[in-house]
Amino acid sequence: MIHADFKKWFAFGSGIGIEVAESQAVESLHITAVRVRPTGVRVTGRLNVEDFHHQAAGVWGADYAAFVRKLDLRSVAATVVLPRRDVIVRQLSLPGVSDKDLTSAIQFQIDGLHPYAEDDVVSSWARLSGTPSVLVAIARRAAIDRYASLFAEAGIKIGGFTCSAAAIYSALRIFGAAPPVELLAFQPMDDRVEYYGESPAHGVFSASFDATETRGSALACAELRIDPATEPRALETLLSAAPALPYAAALTSACPRLSLPLNLLPVEQRESSSRAMWIPSAALGAIVLMLAGALAALPGFEDRRYARSLQAQIKAIEPKAGRAAAIDKEVATARRRALLLDEFRRRAKSDMDVLGEMTRILPPTAWLNTLDVTRNQVMLAGETDQAAPLLKLIDASPFFESSEFVMPPIRIATGETFRIRTNREALKQ
Repeated sequence: MIHADFKKWFAFGSGIGIEVAESQAVESLHITAVRVRPTGVRVTGRLNVEDFHHQAAGVWGADYAAFVRKLDLRSVAATVVLPRRDVIVRQLSLPGVSDKDLTSAIQFQIDGLHPYAEDDVVSSWARLSGTPSVLVAIARRAAIDRYASLFAEAGIKIGGFTCSAAAIYSALRIFGAAPPVELLAFQPMDDRVEYYGESPAHGVFSASFDATETRGSALACAELRIDPATEPRALETLLSAAPALPYAAALTSACPRLSLPLNLLPVEQRESSSRAMWIPSAALGAIVLMLAGALAALPGFEDRRYARSLQAQIKAIEPKAGRAAAIDKEVATARRRALLLDEFRRRAKSDMDVLGEMTRILPPTAWLNTLDVTRNQVMLAGETDQAAPLLKLIDASPFFESSEFVMPPIRIATGETFRIRTNREALKQ
């Protein structure tokens, strides 16, 4: 991202924005073309395609081709704002995570941000400049493939699929000016109202409610943690353009380097706009940057060379350090195995002691049908002339405690049958 103080002078290009809008179960395309210069934005054309999904792609594709040909924008790749229902927008706070580690940190959490299968989603994210917050957009792969196929059949060059939150966030900052610290905007959508907001507590807020406008505004203010009396502004008023979403997408298409790099379209399917118009300015800018870079690099040349030398020495030592760590790991594994074997030996001896103790304490008139020994308990069942005294005999042993009948003794012809459960314990002092 280019620094905000210099954004205005890099705001240069032409773009096309497409909003896939749905009204009463009918999908339409709202298309806006813009021309961006450091002095401002000019809308050069608009086109609406109603119920495009039920038309042949070649028909509305021909209308689009005539539209861009008339504006001399045939080489421009459009940016598409996907419908709200097809995109899940989440915001993560990742303080202390560097840009290098950002991808790994997000992928670690992304499975918990959506209800779909892991292989059934396409995701993209972008850090909000100057904050620890990251805007994440998630869509089902089937939806992305569907729209990509439709636009491909129509012969429309598409540079990216984005969400309304990313497009609005970028449009508000295209010339580097910071929007108000707290803002709330809304846009009616059929039977719902979509809200967009920003606040210190919530870098970007985007949601739609099927409640009344008053109730929806109250919910949005609560989420943003701003004054409940905050009056929401119409999104078209906030961006000074109608319709607002294709206009915001067009700005992203015209100045992609000044916008959030949030793009749900797979890389291999993205088209790029012609950059021929940038050649003179880019050449002059490159010369200026080279001269400035050379002047800035001279004082730090020795520091960089010294750093490279240190890095080379570190790389030379890393294999030895890695081997030492591997040896430590092997030693720890061997130690755990030895402890486990010792434990097995002690357990076997302890079980034999239990068996011997039970043989010692049971009276000659008692005999067992079963004896089940576990680490914590002993279950025994058998016959004797009188079962009641057995509990006291067993608890008197230093090996057992809390003995109880699993079921009441049953009188038989030769005495009583019993089933006793007792807990094992360490030898009593």
